[in-house]
Amino acid sequence: MLDLLDAANLHAAGTFTGRDDASGFRHLFDSYAQAGETLYRAGDDFQSVYPVRTGCFKTVVMHRDGQEQVTGFHLAGDALGLDGVCTDHHSCDAIALEDSVVCIIPFDLLELLCREVKVMQHHVHRLMSGEIVRESGLMMMLGTMTAEQRVAAFLLNLSTRFKARGYSSAEFVLRMTREEIGSYLGLKLETVSRMFSKLQKAGVVDTHGKEIHILDHAGLANL
Repeated sequence: MLDLLDAANLHAAGTFTGRDDASGFRHLFDSYAQAGETLYRAGDDFQSVYPVRTGCFKTVVMHRDGQEQVTGFHLAGDALGLDGVCTDHHSCDAIALEDSVVCIIPFDLLELLCREVKVMQHHVHRLMSGEIVRESGLMMMLGTMTAEQRVAAFLLNLSTRFKARGYSSAEFVLRMTREEIGSYLGLKLETVSRMFSKLQKAGVVDTHGKEIHILDHAGLANL
């Protein structure tokens, strides 16, 4: 399926419109973020959407007591920044978990692209709908699943996302820490570590540090 970055690049080349003028889409810029660097912060003006070319980001909100709450993990192919559409300000921080590259697409130009290219408009709608579904799924997980089920669901979700990007669904490396996983899943660090050990003893996963090998997808899904 045509994604946000592909469509913008095709538009820049005049593929959709036949134009070869130096439109705004001819001047898409990449931004390089080192591990730990913040792409945008909560409260910043919303101006652009950031498709991730390479790397991985986490989005977080800060509580008044200074505690960090992870709200999502974003891989290559995902789009960052859509949280700002509603209020014209970002509602969270986006922080690189490893050296990463994003493309900067000004939102006013993205709106222009959506008006000119229906398939692009459809894709943006899918992205926004996906954010709603993701948040609903997170709320359900936090409200109904056991700690073991949460960790299992988290690994299966990553597995599905890696497979969709052409990578192995069974073997992958986590870019986030156990503590960050716990923050996202509403679990303490000790609980996350204990659940990984439990899943390994059950024979459904094999873990070596951040390296994950899913041995039994069905068993993991049936917990």
